[in-house]
Amino acid sequence: MGENSAYDYLFKVVLIGDSGVGKSNLLSRFTRNEYNVESKSTIGVEFATRSINVDGKTVKAQIWDTAGQERYRAITSA
Repeated sequence: MGENSAYDYLFKVVLIGDSGVGKSNLLSRFTRNEYNVESKSTIGVEFATRSINVDGKTVKAQIWDTAGQERYRAITSA
């Protein structure tokens, strides 16, 4: 990346899967180190980022959490 960039590598990740399997909690645990047993279903899409250091390089992850309900399937079919 450029000299002024805050990261060396950027990964874009989309979490997809059936409703109620834990996609939102996976996102929450990785980005905020939180886990909520009684989390609500995602409506549409949620988004979070986290940067980590790997071998002296800054790696930024942009993570998209999709709703598992069938009516939101169009978000992931591309």
